[in-house]
Amino acid sequence: MKNNGLEFLVGLFLIVGFAAFGYLALQLGEVSFLGSSKNYTITAQFDNVSGVKKGASVQVAGVVVGQVSKIWLDDAGVANVDLFIGKSLQVSVDSMASVKSQGLIGDKYIQLTLGGDDENFADGGVLTDTESSLDIESLISKFAFGGVE
Repeated sequence: MKNNGLEFLVGLFLIVGFAAFGYLALQLGEVSFLGSSKNYTITAQFDNVSGVKKGASVQVAGVVVGQVSKIWLDDAGVANVDLFIGKSLQVSVDSMASVKSQGLIGDKYIQLTLGGDDENFADGGVLTDTESSLDIESLISKFAFGGVE
């Protein structure tokens, strides 16, 4: 009889533990059917996103506010970058996105420069005011071989 009570408590402990683990996994994984998401996505369109990778940080004034969730080329040859941003940051429609580098040869990231408009991007908005990646190799090549005017 004493053994049955101990087995019941161990079983109950395991069930509660697995339920807590499952809940945390769903919350940290941003599963949307459990409530509203804490993030939203803005698509930024660039001419060149050389060096930017999925998972790169999105920063405002040097503070990480999100990450790059997807990069693709559309039919018109424009590079599209999905920026996964926390809802605590409202990005106004006159904001600008730039591709920047951490140091001279560091990882690339997206720098958001916030505008002052009262209207903000909704989830799925498209940001077209962008500044593309600076191609250091082509600049050095032009300078070395006399292409700079």
